[in-house]
Amino acid sequence: MKRFALIGIAGYIAPRHLQAIKDIGGILVAAYDIHDAVGVLDKYFPECKYFNEMERFDRYINALSLQEPIDYLVVCSPNYLHDAHIRFGIKNN
Repeated sequence: MKRFALIGIAGYIAPRHLQAIKDIGGILVAAYDIHDAVGVLDKYFPECKYFNEMERFDRYINALSLQEPIDYLVVCSPNYLHDAHIRFGIKNN
């Protein structure tokens, strides 16, 4: 079973990605967005850890990488943030 993290959970495109992750039997273990999106997460992955601060999300992902690494990072943030979020993903393997 593949493990996912998602950045940009409160946007209009995120639900499509959440549905796709669910459809393939994946697990969303962590999500980050500066805007509250718990209602969206609860519909698809109620056990997912939600963060509204990048620093806490970063620490959580680092801690997970020592136990069970994330297989995929999904970037659903605005286009101008893609570069920074992709670099975050590369930094965290």
